[in-house]
Amino acid sequence: MEFSRRETLGLALGAAVMTVLPLRVSASIVDDRIAEFTGGADMADTGIELTAPEIAENGNTVPISVDAPGATAIMVLATGNPTPGVATFNFGPLAGSQSASTRIRLAGTQDVVAIAKLADGSFAKASAAVKVTIGGCGG
Repeated sequence: MEFSRRETLGLALGAAVMTVLPLRVSASIVDDRIAEFTGGADMADTGIELTAPEIAENGNTVPISVDAPGATAIMVLATGNPTPGVATFNFGPLAGSQSASTRIRLAGTQDVVAIAKLADGSFAKASAAVKVTIGGCGG
């Protein structure tokens, strides 16, 4: 099978567009997920604490923890993953504390975002930049 110069350039341009497209789609998905969770409400910068390593040697197991006293739900997103939704933790009235910890998989260097829905209906947001040296989602 032989390709002409024009077909080769067309394939190269298509490949270049496809490498940039997932980043734009991912950002849109993250914004949509946040809007769905918050209903478009404003978010405070205080009221939630997100703990994540500054540098993760392996993206397959990145430890994180979130703590939001008085929260009814906490959503965690990895903005650079193909599927950004990591977890949503729900807390009932009998919960001893409104905190959770887990290990997540990160495709590469990116921001991890945590949003808490507080009992009074307000929202709080925290984020942490995590530099991944070895990607975990096929990276």
